[in-house]
Amino acid sequence: MRHFVHHHSNQKSMRRYAIGLDFGTNSCRSLIVDVCDGTELASSVFPYPSGTEGIIVDASDLNLARQNPADYLKGIEVTIGEALRKARESDPGFRAEGVIGIGVDTTGSSPMPLDAEGEPLCSHEKFKDDLAAYVWLWKDHTSYREADQITALAAKMRPQYLGKIGGVYSSEWWWSKILHCKNVSAGVFESAASWAEICDWIPAHLTGELRPAKMKRSVCAAGHKAIFNSSWDGLPDEEFLKTLSPGLERLRNRLYKTAYTSDQRIGYLSKEWAEKLGLSTGVAIAVGAFDAHMGAVGASISPGTLVKIMGTSTCDIMISPSHEKLKDIPGVCGIVDGSVMNGFYGIEAGQSAVGDIFLWFINNLVPEKYGRTSDDKFASLNEAASRLKAGESGLLALDWNNGNRTILVDVRLSGLLLGQTLHTQPHEIYRALLEATAFGALEIIQRIEEYGVSIREVVNCGGLASKNPFLMQIYADITGRPMKISRSDQTPALGAAVFAAVAAGKDGGGYGSVSDAQKAMTGMGKVFEPIRANHDVYMRLYALYRQLHDGFGTRTWSGTMYNVMKDLLNIRDEVRRNHGA
Repeated sequence: MRHFVHHHSNQKSMRRYAIGLDFGTNSCRSLIVDVCDGTELASSVFPYPSGTEGIIVDASDLNLARQNPADYLKGIEVTIGEALRKARESDPGFRAEGVIGIGVDTTGSSPMPLDAEGEPLCSHEKFKDDLAAYVWLWKDHTSYREADQITALAAKMRPQYLGKIGGVYSSEWWWSKILHCKNVSAGVFESAASWAEICDWIPAHLTGELRPAKMKRSVCAAGHKAIFNSSWDGLPDEEFLKTLSPGLERLRNRLYKTAYTSDQRIGYLSKEWAEKLGLSTGVAIAVGAFDAHMGAVGASISPGTLVKIMGTSTCDIMISPSHEKLKDIPGVCGIVDGSVMNGFYGIEAGQSAVGDIFLWFINNLVPEKYGRTSDDKFASLNEAASRLKAGESGLLALDWNNGNRTILVDVRLSGLLLGQTLHTQPHEIYRALLEATAFGALEIIQRIEEYGVSIREVVNCGGLASKNPFLMQIYADITGRPMKISRSDQTPALGAAVFAAVAAGKDGGGYGSVSDAQKAMTGMGKVFEPIRANHDVYMRLYALYRQLHDGFGTRTWSGTMYNVMKDLLNIRDEVRRNHGA
């Protein structure tokens, strides 16, 4: 029986708090939230110390991106300790014993090979120098050939597998990475007792129960990345896996047969972690999930709302009631029952690079006249680019600098800038790159609506959304929809805290449902309305974007590009005449 050390006489008057742990690409964050009203008391960020900005890379293979799981454990200790200290400073009434739950969100698919006790293989002396034994970060694309192989075999043997994942399996996902490990590092593959997504491993670590067979796996990760579906008895069947690669089928029984929604409690904080963090062993630990899915909950997602989690890449999330029939949607990153909220299908899409494109441009191609630091350059470019009218630059870009996640699902696509002349300026290119990501966002919206899911509103969250109003206005103008900004700019961590409050339950000072917790703990901020005149120009540019999109991105397109450059010049000249440029 659990001992709740905070159960004492003033229990009813003590405020209750939840902690959201958000494990991103370069750092992890903890956020302490008052479960009564969503007040964010304190947060702390820990940059991962391993590799380059937390990512272990290989100069000989630019597709490789790995992480060190030891960084996550250090991050938990540092960020929770720091956040608790900040909370005490900001609120003299804060008590650590008021913390009732911890929720965890992570990147994904970011799987890791484990030994029989659930410890990472990279912690073994034998494998400490083998990068295959580390975490295969979501942005690792080394397995693009294996992804093509899985897609081809599924189309032939199990087309239903592809129906639920948008029609194409990705190199960013679970099975392609494990198969690539088998192909290039047989020693790691054969030594792995099991594999786990880090969104499953980190919560398990907090409870002290790491054995792979006992680990409660997230339906979010399982359904979107590992082809898990109850209609075909969970994971892909042994015949399929054996046909894919003989020996791979033996792994299936060492993985999992059940997957859980994030409103479920997997256990309580272990004594070891409780002592290390200064918390109670009565702290509930929620089933983990991916950052964007929990971020959508933190951004008040409901049917008809598209939530965009905007950062280095962008993930788009929608939900649809699971009692209503939903068509398969080609090109999305999966439709999974319960992956966002229990009782709803979660629909995932996204763009492989957004903020990363802007950073690439700033760090490599912008001269010092725009500023010495990245922040200075961003500020100068935003100011100069905002003085341009829609269509005035004469430029058009494709936002595929890190491949295309939705709707083409092709990591072998690359970026394109069209229309530059000897007069083109950096701030014009910058604006074209912002616009390109917005055109990519519209492409996703159009595809989802085409298959019967209406999108009434778009809620944006993350640093890009909260810190760049110019970008949000462009998104509103291009999509023709209001762009709402989540009240919190830490929505994945807030969503994790929401699930923590639900995992604690009403009896533990939390909530009985996700929707009840959302109503109390989440909210909306600023809204950007579309400007009609800009939208009209952008629709002309979007037609050209679609021409480039289909011409370079699809096998079946046949046509000409002859008009594109000339149409861009015509739009540019028309805009300049109308505005006296």
